[in-house]
Amino acid sequence: MSKLKTRSSAAKRFKVTATGKVLHKKAGKRHNLSKKSKARKRRLDIPGEIKSVDRWKVERMLPYNL
Repeated sequence: MSKLKTRSSAAKRFKVTATGKVLHKKAGKRHNLSKKSKARKRRLDIPGEIKSVDRWKVERMLPYNL
């Protein structure tokens, strides 16, 4: 069987930790930042974890990273 290709768009958006968690960046940190509080902007910096329901989709897009 031939090699599977990694979706490069997914590779740019998701990061897999050493324990196997899949992390993503949070939305809302691109524009209109002056009306958001400093605490809110700090919280948006922390990567979020992919929900277990969507994990299988990411696993298919990143075949060799998980």
